[in-house]
Amino acid sequence: MERSDYIYGIRPVMEAIEAGKSIDKLYIKRDINGDLVKELLSLAARYNVLIQRVPNERLNRITMKNHQGVIAVISPVRYHDLDNLLAALYEEGVNPMGIVLDGVTDARNFGAIARSAECAGANFIIVPEKGSASVTSDAVRASAGALFHIPVCREKDILTAVKKLHENGYKVVGATEKGAENYTEIDFTTPVAIVMGAEDTGITNDVIKKCDSLAAIPISGKVGSLNVSVAAGVMLYEAVRQRSNRQRSYLK
Repeated sequence: MERSDYIYGIRPVMEAIEAGKSIDKLYIKRDINGDLVKELLSLAARYNVLIQRVPNERLNRITMKNHQGVIAVISPVRYHDLDNLLAALYEEGVNPMGIVLDGVTDARNFGAIARSAECAGANFIIVPEKGSASVTSDAVRASAGALFHIPVCREKDILTAVKKLHENGYKVVGATEKGAENYTEIDFTTPVAIVMGAEDTGITNDVIKKCDSLAAIPISGKVGSLNVSVAAGVMLYEAVRQRSNRQRSYLK
């Protein structure tokens, strides 16, 4: 982790939160207590900062300096509120498209997906609070800076995000080898969110049940699946192709 990625010490972290710094995660030593720590916890709760209680060894792996049992990981970008973003897209009258990442943990995959999504004209990326890669400097580098340009929303969990998408009229398409439909046969021309699953296990079963369609990308080789970032690019550009064709047909 780079020096610029984190702030350590109870008072400096509190000042960073109050100053409006975008905190990706707040690591607090598992057995630390005291009035100042209680004040920090209250402040973090007020600003919806994600807190993880960890052993001191985890903190020492980040820095051996006097961290006082508290390290805040700073996000290079500010996360967007999903409800506000969906409302804003509706008011703009766009035909939105987004990516939902259900357990993608590798920062390089996250960054590569963000790069493809931004290039394809996607309007947002949704990640869960826990069990997912977040916007770190490694992810930003892998995205070639795309993460500075595409809104990232962090929801409590993916099921909550899918529910909000449905309530706002989005079709939710899961990319999975369990899919019954070829990805080219699914309609991506309406407001749509494409769900990509974890590198090893794919989309969770609970999320699969909530998808409107399950899209499979044909595999002809001996390797059973594509890298998740490659699969995301395939799905996104099928949506781009369909939307471009639809727009051309309207202009004729």
